[in-house]
Amino acid sequence: MLTGKQKRYLRSLAHHLNPIFQVGKGGVNDNMLQQIKDALKARELIKVSVLQNCEQDKHEVAEELAKGTGAELVQVIGKQIVLYKESEENKQIELL
Repeated sequence: MLTGKQKRYLRSLAHHLNPIFQVGKGGVNDNMLQQIKDALKARELIKVSVLQNCEQDKHEVAEELAKGTGAELVQVIGKQIVLYKESEENKQIELL
């Protein structure tokens, strides 16, 4: 689990990121989870956008993505979800 201080730090890093995935009408599926896992391995910190036609609540989507990818949910802000997962091969972010 991340501490409050670590989450604040990650939020500040994520502020400048653009969402690289979008969850739409189909919701979360296995293919999407695999792509997000790969992106997390490469980048550690990503943003996912929840489109207006998504039938699930954004918080449900966030929980599903975090569980399905083994990532930490950093924040849900507006229609954006920020996820973090420490990468073993490609570590870039140093948490205190």
